[in-house]
Amino acid sequence: MLFSIRKKTKFNNQISTVAMPKRFVSIWFRYLLTDREAIRLKSLRELPVAFTEQDHGRMLVMAMNGHAENCGVKPGMAAADARVIAPGIQLFECKAGRNIKLLTGLAEWCLRYTPLVMVDPPDGLLLDVTGCTHLKGGETEFLKDIVNRLRALGYTIRPGMADTIGCAWAVARCAESGLLVPPGGQRNALMPLPPAALRLGVELVIKLRELGFYQVGSFIHLPKSVLKRRFGGNMVLRLYQALGQEAEFLLPLKEPVPYSERVSLLEPIRTREVIETTVYALIDQLCKRLYAEGLGLRSAILTYLRIDGKSGQLTIGTNHPSQRTDHIFKLFALQFDQVAPGLGIEAFILDAAKTEPASDKQNLLWNGKPTADSEEIAELLDNVGARVGKDHIHRYLPQEHHWPERAAGNTTDLTQTPESAWPEDRIRPVQLLEPPEPIEAMALTPDYAPRQFVYRHERHIIVTADGPERISHEWWLEDGGYRDYYVAEDEEGMRYWLFGTPNDLPGQTRRWFIHGYFP
Repeated sequence: MLFSIRKKTKFNNQISTVAMPKRFVSIWFRYLLTDREAIRLKSLRELPVAFTEQDHGRMLVMAMNGHAENCGVKPGMAAADARVIAPGIQLFECKAGRNIKLLTGLAEWCLRYTPLVMVDPPDGLLLDVTGCTHLKGGETEFLKDIVNRLRALGYTIRPGMADTIGCAWAVARCAESGLLVPPGGQRNALMPLPPAALRLGVELVIKLRELGFYQVGSFIHLPKSVLKRRFGGNMVLRLYQALGQEAEFLLPLKEPVPYSERVSLLEPIRTREVIETTVYALIDQLCKRLYAEGLGLRSAILTYLRIDGKSGQLTIGTNHPSQRTDHIFKLFALQFDQVAPGLGIEAFILDAAKTEPASDKQNLLWNGKPTADSEEIAELLDNVGARVGKDHIHRYLPQEHHWPERAAGNTTDLTQTPESAWPEDRIRPVQLLEPPEPIEAMALTPDYAPRQFVYRHERHIIVTADGPERISHEWWLEDGGYRDYYVAEDEEGMRYWLFGTPNDLPGQTRRWFIHGYFP
């Protein structure tokens, strides 16, 4: 399977196409479940171990380790028979989906090698390593690193690398040697392998053996029409996928982020100074890509991978599309105390989870009065939000409503423009109570401001008051009357916003409320 790279030559400025083979790695965890159990319980490492599942009232072996296999235990064998031929065998009941859960965790661990990793049930992984092997010094060293580190964790594995998924899968499980297939060598690698290497069904494999086809090379040269007529279309598809003559796609565990940068370190790092230097360079590299395409960062995820297999993440967000390395680094730096390097960090991955077109206003800093969507305001809010939490930051815009509690709307969008201007001809408090709280008030006449009121068990004597300002209800939204508002100051100099309800209907009594405070 090939893909093209467009390359501009230095001399004639022409575009040429260079064909480069894709490279895949298949990892076979031969004893996936039992290895994981031995990692958890070290006492099982030298004992025969098997996992069983119930089938029509019988307990059957479905997975075992090497010690049990050497004793003659096989998949599908009754658990009672396994106990007879393998004295001391430790049997565990397998929970449904446990292998998928283990493979998913291992796939996430393999993201340190490539962003394209796929779970291959029941006991394997597939990696698209095109363009990644040079990070470890070549394909041979790349495979060695994977094998050595997974074996150090306690897993028994066999890897295979080839131009196609099918060939890599075949050599990982069936080849005695030649696990690293050179580019274009999949035909020669497949020929000595048994038909089962093509990922065929059990019935078809048995049929091929009965007909004397013990190796792929015994039927690989037969015409496509003959193979399809005698063995079905699936057999032809698998063979031609392994040869690279039919397309086969890898569906990654995580969808690749369009804007992502990663760095693999030659030596694990632990000190904060080196971590800061590495992260800053990674952010700068991403910002340059975004700047070249006229984009800015709105949210990003920094993942660090440790040499002991563990990982961690830091997440930041911005109020405005940003391309500034210093600003984004400061947001991450606020969380560096959460980074636990352990024995050392070997890789960093920076993903731009969300990007937006960047405005030219970023290049016009400090020109004129800063507005709500200016970069300096956005960066200030980013820094404050990183410390106290973005949920504690609110922006209010004027709304076309009469009732004061509806006259302001909350938004987090710095670019949103208000539909109307704030009223400058009317006095409003800096803090509103929601909802207004009832008070006990005494007025000389119903149409005058109160002379005193009791609020939260405290009596306030009014020395001066301005008003009334009558605000009518919004009859198209709800039923109601009007409110008469007063700005009242007590003898201690505190100013309050009070209002009374209508009293001009028979049997109606004016009620008083406090709605806000003035500075």
